This record gives sequence, C-alpha cells and structure tokens, in this order.
Amino acid sequence: MKFWQEVKMAFKAISSNKMRSFLTMLGIIIGVLSVTVLTAIGQGSTAAVTEQITSLGTNLITVQNRAVRQVRLELDDIMALQGVGGVRNVSPLISSNMTLKAGTNTYSAMVQGVTTGYADIRGLSLSAGRFITDSDVDSRSYVCVVGVTVADELFGQRNVVGETIRIDGKQYSIVGVFQETGTDEGESQDERVVIPFTNAQRNFRNTTITTFYANATTEDYIDQAVATLEDFMLDVTGSEDYYSVTSQTQLLESMTEVSNTMSLMLAGIASISLLVGGIGIMNIMLVSVSERTREIGIRKAIGAQRLDIMMQFIIEAIVLSVSGGLVGLVLAWVVCTFVAPSINVTMVMSMNVALLSLGFSVLMGVVFGSYPANKAAKLLPIEALHYE
Repeated sequence: MKFWQEVKMAFKAISSNKMRSFLTMLGIIIGVLSVTVLTAIGQGSTAAVTEQITSLGTNLITVQNRAVRQVRLELDDIMALQGVGGVRNVSPLISSNMTLKAGTNTYSAMVQGVTTGYADIRGLSLSAGRFITDSDVDSRSYVCVVGVTVADELFGQRNVVGETIRIDGKQYSIVGVFQETGTDEGESQDERVVIPFTNAQRNFRNTTITTFYANATTEDYIDQAVATLEDFMLDVTGSEDYYSVTSQTQLLESMTEVSNTMSLMLAGIASISLLVGGIGIMNIMLVSVSERTREIGIRKAIGAQRLDIMMQFIIEAIVLSVSGGLVGLVLAWVVCTFVAPSINVTMVMSMNVALLSLGFSVLMGVVFGSYPANKAAKLLPIEALHYE
C-alpha cells in the first residue's frame, strides 16, 4: 500500500510540471526509439540477407578459379564430378549482356551459358517447355530458355515455345520459359536467357572457366561435397591460393555474423542517447530536490525515514524513465510498422530488444535518480524546514 502511495505522489509531482517532465522524458524517448529502430534495421537486414541467400539453395556451392592464366579448367573434368563424393550436380557458368531481337523488337538481357544441372543447382522452375539437355550441350545447339520479361518484351506474350530469337545476330529456338519470380534485389530469372554452355563458349569467344556451381546430394552431405571439390581444385591448381570453394551455409554464417556485429554497433551508438536522457533525469531531479526541500523537512519531521525519502525520488525517476521508454517503444512500433514499408526498408522489431530497451531506460532512472534521492534523504529536518 505504501508503495502505491509513493507512485501516486510521483505522478502528482510529475503532472505538476508537465512541460519540464516532458522535456526530461524526451531524452529517454529518443534513446529508446533510436535503440529499437536501429536494432530493427540491423535485424531486418540480417533477415533480408538470410532470405536472399537461402532462396538460392542451402546446399549451393560456388567454386572460383583465381589463377585463370596459370590453370585451365576443362568442362569434361568438371562434369566428371557429378555424383561423386556427395556432389549431385555441377555446372560452369559463362555470361554476357547481349541484345536480343525478334522481328522489329529488341531487348537487352543477360545471356548465360550453362549445362543441364544448372536448373537443379539454382532451383529454377519452368512454366512451359524444357530446360537445356546434355545433347544440347554436346552438339552446341542453338536453343535457349527465356524469362517471362524477355518473352513479354519481344513477343508481347508468354506462350513462346517454338519461336525464334536472334542473340547477337545468331538465331536461337526457344525451347522453354522460366516460371515468373518477380524482380527483387537479387538475381531474377524473369530477365535472363539461358543457352548451352558450349554454344556460349563458341559465340562469346570465351573458353575460360572461372566459376562453376555445384550442389550437394542433401544438406547432410554439404561438408563432404565441399571437401570433394576442394580436393579436385587442389589437384588441378596445386595451391590453395589459386581457388576458393564456398558453400551457402558458410556464406550465411559469415553474413549473419557481420549483420549481428553491425546491429550491436548501431545499438551501442543509440544507447548514448539513453545515457544523455539519464543525465537529464538526474539534472531535473536535483532541481526537484531543491524546490521541495521544505516538503522533505516536513516529511522527516513527522516521522518519514531516510529510506522513505529515497524511495520517493527514485520512484519518481523510474516513473519518468518508464513513461519515456513506453512512448519511445510506441513510436518505434509506428516507424517499423508504417514508416518502414513506405520507404522500402526492412525492419524487424524484436520483443526481446524492446524489453531490453525498456529495462535499460528503467536502469537509467534508478542509476541517475539515486544521487538526487540520496541527497534528499541526507537533508537534516531542521535545515530543510529553514530552507527558503
């Protein structure tokens, strides 16, 4: 009962100086808002990166040849890795931005040369037709698979299997159309054209294989597949400095670690605002002690103990910090829910972070309210009653 009386007294003292109390809470409001929003941005970035990486397939493995001039990778050697040591499919990749033409319509798109396993490795789906086959690769066939945007731009429709287009002046037959995925920050298959890898080598005048992709039989075989590919590259190149083998799992772990570090750094910077808010509370509470010296003297004269006086001012400081913290959380929720989507920024407001921010604001109230409370509690009744 005594505690709630102290709380009522705190609210009464705060409401008697509304503008001063608001300005005192403003530092806490800004601090909690900053910590919550910046952490939400960091967590949103982590979630976006994680989604983007996992959308490419969690068992995707990328192999890069860093010493192209010294080491030449052969297509037959790479394709021989399929089905060996946890590796399911392998596909080299060669790409170039080229001009496409159908009738009088032209369109610029990324043209990629791949082998049969590329569709499975990258999780590509078709809405019509088929993908590149082994016979297409062996015979350097002039066939292609197009994205829906390419079909729309060149033909004004998506039922284009059997139609022909010219890629850099050479005629290709469309054998398949990719499933529509929409455009995002990552790579979209809607705006790409895929042709047989051997055909691309001939027409791009580029026989160098700098990058190839692979996937593991299952996620449980990722480590085994990575080891198989590393052994192959080490045998071909003779040095670990000449190649890199990276799985999506490794990339995801690295990106998550970086994003978490950035989130922690942003939260640390924003926490400075809370410290400033805490100093503001201490400053106002010291002023309040000076203004209410006679009140303190009267309370002591009628039997109030030192602890009672301390609790009165500490509770008042906590009420200020909690009120500011709650307002800051409400504003942060508004920003994450309504403002972020309108400016196309991903924010993830975590309940744990919200509670941590509120708890930190309460801590600021206790820490910075203790000194004024202790000063008030130490006042002698006779001196307090004579204070003008």
